[in-house]
Amino acid sequence: MAFQRDVVVIGASAGGVETLREVVGQLPDGFPAAVLVVLHLAPAAPTALPQILDRAGRLRALPATDGAPLTPGVIHVAPPDRHLLLDDGKLALTRGPTENGHRPAVNATFRSAALAAGPRVIGVVLSGTLHDGTGGLCAVVERGGLAVVQDPADALYPGMPESALTRVATKHVYPAAVLGKALDQLVRQRVEPAAVAPPSPALVLEDRIARDGIERSPLAEHAPASGYACPDCHGTLLETGDEPGHYRCRVGHAWTAEALLAARGTEFERALWTALRSLEEKGEIAERMKRDAEARGHVRIVRRYTDTARECRTAAETLRRFLLSLGPEAEPES
Repeated sequence: MAFQRDVVVIGASAGGVETLREVVGQLPDGFPAAVLVVLHLAPAAPTALPQILDRAGRLRALPATDGAPLTPGVIHVAPPDRHLLLDDGKLALTRGPTENGHRPAVNATFRSAALAAGPRVIGVVLSGTLHDGTGGLCAVVERGGLAVVQDPADALYPGMPESALTRVATKHVYPAAVLGKALDQLVRQRVEPAAVAPPSPALVLEDRIARDGIERSPLAEHAPASGYACPDCHGTLLETGDEPGHYRCRVGHAWTAEALLAARGTEFERALWTALRSLEEKGEIAERMKRDAEARGHVRIVRRYTDTARECRTAAETLRRFLLSLGPEAEPES
């Protein structure tokens, strides 16, 4: 019996707010599908995204709440520090492990929708960096759902759309100016049922980990150690084997190789800024101790502190030049 796709899951990161506003503004009254929106957010920061999307178009946009029914014509927005999942036609908010440092995570929502609604799902990847959302979009397609991707040339940050298109073959690639209209057409099409393979054990396991129901990731008993440490908890990262370059630690934090590389770069730069501050403070202390030694007439000690202060200044100048050569992203955190 023919059916319509009535679950639209949208994932975005950097540059996603303006794109979401444009897409949501095109969705008409009577839109026959429920919409789940995941934007990567800082865990402690409040978000006005539900209000922004509510004003952007005709559909009602609400912060997602645990246990709320999945409602056609309503935009359910993932709140900060919670994964947004589906559970038997209802929303579920969990504090499962972060993925690529994010909670909510696009992949977690996409996988959950793929398991819960299968071919009724349309997964949408918008502007963002790295390749968050790619694994989840693969799960949507594997379960018979449809993939829609923002044209990378149209995205403010093309990393997520480009990554999705390297793994998922889809003809539904649109600029933001028409993407919402395309979604309205897609959810109204009648789809003939087709055979869909049962979900893979890896997909079921990933969804379990995103939920709050396990105390320790079962991956710990089966996956080999990668030799890398988790940036979130510093535990051993395990090679999950469900997709290339995919890792989880023993408590469940997930990382792709690209996200892990970026996290290591951030740690490295932060460590260098800390070293710069320490060098400058060491030099200032040496200068102060040199002045105290001069006041007491301790000539040998003066020479020693003078040499220390000069060495610190030279090293600090070299390190600062290197850090500034890395570009604006290497500026220290306030």
